[in-house]
Amino acid sequence: MADDLGIGDVGCYGNTTLRTPNIDLLADQGVRLTQHLAAAPVCTPSRAAFLTGRYPIRSGMVSNNGNRVLQWSGVPGGLPRNEVTFAKILQDQGYVTGLIGRWPGETQGQSREYLVYTHRAFCTIGVTESPSILGYGQDIWTQHGFGHFYGMPFTMMADCQQWELSEKRVSLQHKLNLGLQLLTGALFTLAAGKLTHLIRVSWAPVIGLTVVAAVTFTTRYFLGDLIVHADCFLMRNHDITEQPMVFHRTASLFLREAATFLKRNKHGPFLLFVSFLHVHTPLVTTKEFIRRSVHGLYGDNVEEMDWMVGRILDVLDEEGLADRTLVYFTSDHGGSLEAQMRGKQYGGWNGIYKGGKGMGGWEGGIRVPGILRWPGVLPAGRVIDEPTSLMDVFPTVVRLGGGLVPQDRPLDGHDLLPLLLGTARYSGHEFLMHYCESHLHAARWHQRERGAIWKVHYRTPIFHPEGAGACYGKGVCPCAGEQVAEHDPPLLFELSEDPSETRALTPDTEPSFFQVVGRVQQAVDEHRRTLSPVHQQLGTLLNTWRPWLQPCCGLFPLCACDRENDHQ
Repeated sequence: MADDLGIGDVGCYGNTTLRTPNIDLLADQGVRLTQHLAAAPVCTPSRAAFLTGRYPIRSGMVSNNGNRVLQWSGVPGGLPRNEVTFAKILQDQGYVTGLIGRWPGETQGQSREYLVYTHRAFCTIGVTESPSILGYGQDIWTQHGFGHFYGMPFTMMADCQQWELSEKRVSLQHKLNLGLQLLTGALFTLAAGKLTHLIRVSWAPVIGLTVVAAVTFTTRYFLGDLIVHADCFLMRNHDITEQPMVFHRTASLFLREAATFLKRNKHGPFLLFVSFLHVHTPLVTTKEFIRRSVHGLYGDNVEEMDWMVGRILDVLDEEGLADRTLVYFTSDHGGSLEAQMRGKQYGGWNGIYKGGKGMGGWEGGIRVPGILRWPGVLPAGRVIDEPTSLMDVFPTVVRLGGGLVPQDRPLDGHDLLPLLLGTARYSGHEFLMHYCESHLHAARWHQRERGAIWKVHYRTPIFHPEGAGACYGKGVCPCAGEQVAEHDPPLLFELSEDPSETRALTPDTEPSFFQVVGRVQQAVDEHRRTLSPVHQQLGTLLNTWRPWLQPCCGLFPLCACDRENDHQ
């Protein structure tokens, strides 16, 4: 799974200027899905849906306050422990399971909201052998079925290299600057009033404000370094191995770990999930690939990721595993159009599709590559235009692994195998819902008897500047509020005729307008009746930093170590 890769960045999906030979070869040797859809246009909810086969709103991996993802590694929010992942089911079926790269469920869930003291360390239940580690315990990826983990337990950010293009540092610095101004004003007012005897107060509040202002100034000054140390680190299982990360060697470390896992487990059933940090900003690219593409640093990063895919496929070939391994390639959502800085584009291209990352219903944010290869089982070169979803991976691999899908909860994914093998004409999705946070922005209907695919938009972000195709000047388009347009009647597009969503239909141009909109609304109402109240994992309560949950290698808050050399 790539991170932030646009569907238009891959050769087999129409790109002619970026070189992606290894991904293209997968498509030549397997099945390519042209209408493969993420369940959300941003990473955290999309990846939660991928793991569980359920819309993220069912697991609470949403919010309604503008938090699109988890904000820090040291928060109690995350994929709830009562959710069942395909990795957990396959592990119970005897599969060795591993995850290399970015942990997709984000942090660790509520289980870390307590600590145990031992003479070796402060840590959570499941004490590690590593001294002076504050934070992670065994209830992170292992509780969700991954027996081996190596990688980054939090999202990749431009802030990891302190780019001017920032997800949170710039905003936090602005807030700290404002707070510092208010504190300074209050401090001088109190001090002047005290010295001139106009305000009868003790020196205690003046001293207190001075301390708070000093802490605020120090935090503001060192904020970039604090973020790098707090959120940009590597772990092997429960041990922090590198804090902060040394990015120039990350790609080689991931490839080495993937090769070791495959060679170690080649004689039995295994599940390996390689979750790339590519191609998310800051676009960390090794020197061998710098200036190789015609699309700057972003293109370089795409081509390096393709090379990494090729190296993993080479190991499968070398170990005699290719013919008995199902390989799947995708992205968590579309490319980020707003990732621009000083006239340079650092986000992906979504081809002919409108919009991008963060936009609830527009195709550019949710239509992603979907390629599956299994030599001798899946037909080579097949192209499928049916609506499919990242959520479909759950029932597909569970069935292939001999497991049973849970019967105690609604599932939204459908087994892909009949469609891939050609024994089914249609996918299991007649309707698909497209959320932005907890807000339903759009819904899609595959009207099979007519061969039409309709998209109804209830809300769309207001692009700016006027006439633009994204929310430039912002990190991501909002899901609700003044910058989101409400449509009544909703916008209607026929994707089978207008995949770029450029011609909204009206009752005058589409005779069945009201019938289509009414049928989709009926499906939306039926879907909503299947939803149950759950805690919002991305809301303020579970998405606020707790210092006692901060993973730390060393003496908190001076978290720093490099144990990777021990594994060279």
